[in-house]
Amino acid sequence: MSNIVPKNEFGMFVDDKGVARVDSLAVAIAFNKRHDNVVRDIKNLDCSDEFRALNFEETNYNSVQGHKKPCYNMTRDGFVFLVMGYRGKKASSFKEAYIKRFNEMETFIKFLLEARHEFPLLTDNIKLIKEEPKPYHFMNECNLLNRIALGCTAKEYRESHGIKKGKSIRPYLTKEQIRKIDLLQRADIGLLISTPDFNQRKQLLEWYFMKISG
Repeated sequence: MSNIVPKNEFGMFVDDKGVARVDSLAVAIAFNKRHDNVVRDIKNLDCSDEFRALNFEETNYNSVQGHKKPCYNMTRDGFVFLVMGYRGKKASSFKEAYIKRFNEMETFIKFLLEARHEFPLLTDNIKLIKEEPKPYHFMNECNLLNRIALGCTAKEYRESHGIKKGKSIRPYLTKEQIRKIDLLQRADIGLLISTPDFNQRKQLLEWYFMKISG
């Protein structure tokens, strides 16, 4: 299966299970190390077999010579465990940068998985038209549809209805609310391509909502 989010400039991505990972090739470049030495460091880590299995996924890549070579996809915990031994001012700045990006990626994953549950067609199509979808691509559209259909965002709906943070609001909506949101979602999918301007798309969706609610 393909990754939910493709690799970015940090070599970070989100796999098909919704786990943020970084590959060992990118870590070697960032920390100015030979990749085979990074692989050796991973193999020599003093950690349990369980921790290794959970946080270091062994895979491979083709070298410039066309040879298949081993590499690893690491979780945030695996990355931290590995690079805690890398010393120096430059290494420290890279550690901070990667941890910050992991935090951002994991926040994005939570939102994206929620959006995929509530707006499955929309999120799939955003990924089709955006080479590297950003959190705001999903957030803007989901908030737009919820505001039109419910008069508030999902976050505001949770707060006003005492729903736990991060929990999907869909089970708490009426059948009619869900029907209207689904219709808006289908309309927005086409508008994303034909009407890229957000404000114009908003006006068209508001007009459409009036028609289906009338």
